[in-house]
Amino acid sequence: MSALRLISSAAKRAPSLQRRGYAEVADKIKLSLVLPHQAIFTSADVVQVNISAASGDMGILANHVPSIEPLRPGVVEVIESGNTSKKWFVSGGFANVHPGNKLTINVVEGSPLESFSPEAVRTNLQEALRVAAGNGSEEDRLEARIEADVYEALQHVLSSK
Repeated sequence: MSALRLISSAAKRAPSLQRRGYAEVADKIKLSLVLPHQAIFTSADVVQVNISAASGDMGILANHVPSIEPLRPGVVEVIESGNTSKKWFVSGGFANVHPGNKLTINVVEGSPLESFSPEAVRTNLQEALRVAAGNGSEEDRLEARIEADVYEALQHVLSSK
């Protein structure tokens, strides 16, 4: 028997395996978006969530493979039924995709995107960069550099709105 016939013969006899597929339009994700002092969403049904993961921007739909993604400073966009969208800027955290269409996002700080003033962000960024480049303690300079990174990400998001 040729190798090709052997493989195709074995494939025909192999039990069928379940395949992952694309999410159906009716499928929803149960989203919990939590800050240390507030729960923004608690097991809410949503269509899609877009996050700024450390590995790159990604969209999460129903039936997503389970994973844990560290978040970088950026936008978490929640798309609800009817294509309504809500956006928050988060300073960082973790997104956990659980089996059964559950998504938990834990963030250190987050606010609705529309609550930020581009002028205030620009002013705070300049101050953070001044402190980071200054003669203060190493701890002060490192904290200011982290603050500047967050303000730079926020400034980028606000300028591309």
